[in-house]
Amino acid sequence: MESPRAADPQLISRSVRLNGELPSFRAVLKGFDAPRTVWDSPGEATVIAGGAAATLTAEGPDRFDHIREAAESLFASGDVHAGTEAACPRLFGGFTFHTDQPSETDRAAVDIDGGEPAPDEDAPESTGPWAEFPDARFVFPRVQVTITDRGPWLTVNAVGPDASVAAVEDRIEAERERLCSLPAADPETPQPGLIDRRRTTTPESWHGGVTTATDRIEAGDLQKVVLAQALEVDLAADLEVGDILSRLGEKYPSCTRFLVEPEGPEPPAFFGATPERLVSLRGRTVETDALAGTTGRGETPAEDEWLAEELLADAKNVHEHELVAETIREQLAPFAASVSTGDRRIKRLATVQHIHTPITAELAADTHVLSLVEALHPTPAVGGLPPEAALETIRETEPFDRGWYAAPIGWVDAAGNGTFAVGLRSAVATRRRATLFAGVGIVGDSDPDREWDEVELKFRPILDELEAA
Repeated sequence: MESPRAADPQLISRSVRLNGELPSFRAVLKGFDAPRTVWDSPGEATVIAGGAAATLTAEGPDRFDHIREAAESLFASGDVHAGTEAACPRLFGGFTFHTDQPSETDRAAVDIDGGEPAPDEDAPESTGPWAEFPDARFVFPRVQVTITDRGPWLTVNAVGPDASVAAVEDRIEAERERLCSLPAADPETPQPGLIDRRRTTTPESWHGGVTTATDRIEAGDLQKVVLAQALEVDLAADLEVGDILSRLGEKYPSCTRFLVEPEGPEPPAFFGATPERLVSLRGRTVETDALAGTTGRGETPAEDEWLAEELLADAKNVHEHELVAETIREQLAPFAASVSTGDRRIKRLATVQHIHTPITAELAADTHVLSLVEALHPTPAVGGLPPEAALETIRETEPFDRGWYAAPIGWVDAAGNGTFAVGLRSAVATRRRATLFAGVGIVGDSDPDREWDEVELKFRPILDELEAA
């Protein structure tokens, strides 16, 4: 791993409570410079951030280790004054689903005071919607608004040998005045509408891919594999990601909303509202979820309940779910003093219902959240079993790059605590184009037509916000 600097950078962070009424979510987000960040997970404070005091990137299969080491080095130099734990400085970012095999491009870099680390000239050139998203990238925001149950907080961060407390405190006052000048409620833009859409997987190739997967399952080479599709859409008007995230928060309050942007004047945005938590770590307590098995919603409460009961009794979906839950328990076991599983239940969303089992663990020793992220990714809910055979099948079958789709997205703090979600119900978008992603679990008795219909359901959360009302 490359050394970030000749000497450890100095990190300065100051937070103050914001009094009075905070401007709308959309107004705060629109007022920030790129790269912008949104993190809104049930049970946690909502974070809206802008700018980059430091950027950590990594390439190659050791990307989890590289980011963890760079984060520990960054936080080790911290001079932090925060009035509440929620406003303490954090790194926000994520990883790719796949990574290249070990090569000379396996590296890490840290850029101080904004910008992006210098590109590696030997690294393979990325194309398509994920061109500006490396194997791992985390931002230490320059300015952060944290919305807690007890009110909002403003945090300003600086990193580098020239960082000073006086400059950070001056920036806090300037940002406080700027936020107060924003409109309390700005008008919401209409949904942009679509002028074209392109499915990267044809019905014929989908049938062939599912059949190949079920043949491998029957032969004993696979137990399960998750196959995904991508949907490219051209927009009739400019995309306002803040408006989309605001509406997603209203429709999917039990999901984690997220936004990740690279640096640049008009950066692409990776955003979504995912129902699946990968892992949450506080001290030595771990919380995670098994989420697998899907059906639609009913048009009446009685039909909705009937569909839920049918899902819980369906052998195919229950089998798929139990594969996921058992594997998560096995992945946590090397770290844990104990692992406990909650009752199997139904998690209802606006367009679908899932089988959900909460899982908790107490760790045997202090562990960094990124070590758990590496151990759990990919879960069978987004990859398959056995993992290597499933990943090989995914690479052979899917005619697109997953990028950060279905990969870990989240945050980490100075103590090594953090929360990561799985980047589902998501899209990567520029001003006039978006690529949506959705996948389904394939087991031995999977029917290609039914699985195609389930993919359609999982496109709906994002597609509904892009189509004209």
